[in-house]
Amino acid sequence: MNRIFSGVQPTGNLHLGNYLGAIRNWVALQHDYDCIFCIVDLHALTVAQRPEELRANTREVTAAYIAAGIDPDRCIIFNQSAVPGHSELAWLLGCITPLGWLNRMTQFKEKAGRHRENAGLGLYSYPVLMAADILLYKATHVPVGEDQKQHLELSRDIAGAFNRQYDTEFFPLPEPQILGEATRVMSLRDGSAKMSKSDPSAYSRINMTDDADTIALKVRKAKTDPEPLPSEAKGLENRPEAANLVNIYAALSGMSKDAVLNEFGGKMFSAFKPALSDLAVAKLGPIGQEMTHLLKDRGLIDGILRKGAERAGEIARAHMAQMHDIIGILRP
Repeated sequence: MNRIFSGVQPTGNLHLGNYLGAIRNWVALQHDYDCIFCIVDLHALTVAQRPEELRANTREVTAAYIAAGIDPDRCIIFNQSAVPGHSELAWLLGCITPLGWLNRMTQFKEKAGRHRENAGLGLYSYPVLMAADILLYKATHVPVGEDQKQHLELSRDIAGAFNRQYDTEFFPLPEPQILGEATRVMSLRDGSAKMSKSDPSAYSRINMTDDADTIALKVRKAKTDPEPLPSEAKGLENRPEAANLVNIYAALSGMSKDAVLNEFGGKMFSAFKPALSDLAVAKLGPIGQEMTHLLKDRGLIDGILRKGAERAGEIARAHMAQMHDIIGILRP
C-alpha cells in the first residue's frame, strides 16, 4: 500500500483553515493509504516556545486529529521529537543538499524578512528537516497546499540526489497529493488575508474548539458586502469576503461553488449567513466537543502518542539501519 506522511505544527488555536485545508482530508485518506500523521514539534522550535504551551499544543493537535475522525489504531499518530531518526536523517540529508537549493526557498525569505542574518539556522534548514520527515518513512504521497509545494519539490530533489550519490533506489520520490477545491480559507474579517491564529481579532477565525454559540456569532459578524450573492462563480470576482464565505460553505457541505450559488444566488447575506452558521455548527460543533472531552484525559492523549512513536520508531530504525549500510556508517 502507498504511504502518506503529513504533519501539523503544534502552535495552538487550530482553526477552520487547518481543518478544511488538511485534517478533514486526511480522514478520508486513512482508508486507502498507510497513513502516518505527525505533530511536528521540532519544526515549531524555529520560533521561541514556552515549554508548557508546546506540550499543551502538542496534545491539542493530537486531540484534533482524533476528534476529526483519524483512527489511531489504523494510522500512526505521534510527535516528531519522539523519534530520533528525524533529526539524524536531517543531518545526513543536509550534508548532500546544496546551499543553492535552500537559497531558493521563498518561505525562508518571507519569514526571515530584512533581518535575514539574525535568523536561526533551524529556519533556514527547515526544508531539509521536512524532507527527512517524509523520507524517513519512504512516504510515496504527501498532502500539500500551495505554500508547501516548493518544499515537497525540494524533498524530491534531495531524495534523487541521495539515490544518485550512492547508486541506489532507496528513496521513492514522493508525489504531491492535491486534495479538494477551495480549501484555502481566508480571514472572516479580511477576505484577502489567510485565516490565521496570529490575527489579533478573535472574530477573524473559527477555532476547532469553539462551541456552537461562538461559531454562530463569528459567522454572523463575518465581513460581507451589501450586494446579493451572484448566481455564477464569475460574479464573485473582486468580492473577496463573499467568495470566502461561499468557499467555506462549499467545502463544509461537499458542494461545488456553482451548486452553492445555484441555491443561494440572488439572496442577501441575511439569508445565507444563517444557513452557513447552521452548517458550520453541525460540522465543527461535535469535533470541538470531542476535543474538549479528550483534552481532559491527558493520560489517554499521551498514551496514543507513545504508542504511535513506538510504531513510527520501528519503521524509522529499520530504514536508518539500511541507510547506515548504504552510506558506510559503522555500527559495531
